[in-house]
Amino acid sequence: MKNISNTLKRLFFVTALLLSSTMVSFGQDSNSYKTSLKEMMDASGSAATYKVAIVQTIKMLKSQKNDVPESVWQDFEATFLKSAQDELFDLLLPIYQKNLTEADLKAITAFYHTPSGKKLAEKTPFIMQDSMQAGQQWGMKLGEEFTKKLQEKGY
Repeated sequence: MKNISNTLKRLFFVTALLLSSTMVSFGQDSNSYKTSLKEMMDASGSAATYKVAIVQTIKMLKSQKNDVPESVWQDFEATFLKSAQDELFDLLLPIYQKNLTEADLKAITAFYHTPSGKKLAEKTPFIMQDSMQAGQQWGMKLGEEFTKKLQEKGY
């Protein structure tokens, strides 16, 4: 019985040691991955695109709330540009980790440092803005077509 107890203690110790070294290793890999993802998002223009989305949202809200002083909107913009991007990054991190390796991120970042990659990164916020407008028009058209087809079928 004493041998079993000692064996279990050793097994527990080895397991705990392995788990703790794995967690430290994962933490380092995770921090490295996080850094690589931020570099890729900066290089790709994603960070700038998210800023445009936040600024556009504030402009939309501002047009609906004329009675709110400009200083309040400026405070909101400054606050949300920082906090909202950090929150979004934290939400996106596990999604990227699930789908791309750190080597993939580094290769993508390298592309964005080429002339074509820089141009794509520069134009991405404008492409996104125009694409959102096109998507809204497309969605409205589909909605009208679905409604028409449902009416034709008596619904």
